[in-house]
Amino acid sequence: MMEVPATMPNPPTQPDPSAEPASEFPPILVCPLLTDAQLNALFAASWPEHEPRAFGPVLERSLVYCAAFEGERIVGFVNVAWDGGAHAFLLDPTVHPEVRHRGLGSALVRAATNAAAERGAEWLHVDFEPHLQGFYRALSFRHTEAGLLRLSSTESA
Repeated sequence: MMEVPATMPNPPTQPDPSAEPASEFPPILVCPLLTDAQLNALFAASWPEHEPRAFGPVLERSLVYCAAFEGERIVGFVNVAWDGGAHAFLLDPTVHPEVRHRGLGSALVRAATNAAAERGAEWLHVDFEPHLQGFYRALSFRHTEAGLLRLSSTESA
């Protein structure tokens, strides 16, 4: 896999001031330069079924994404895709297992929420498994009904 930094939709910023104090967890950056190797390492540690992939094509179409670092190592990530208008979609919130349960996931979602609103999104959608309902409710997401249609044939019915 070629190591190509992701194209940034917006220039990187300083740590998000809306995030929790830096003493609790690593600083959160909005749209930092990320490599496939960094993101694949985080996803491999966090998601047992992860297979390496190129993230650049995804990130270059994102409204915004946020990442937290310990040194050069990425330990948290969240992506916000969008429809080019009012609707944005929270995707891939991921926190490295070594730094979970310290508030970093909540801080990443808050940073992404603020950055998406600053860029004009009016609605932020998220899909999640039932055991995460409390996490998202604490972040002011409300329950909605939604539909889902799998378009690939890799999963049996």
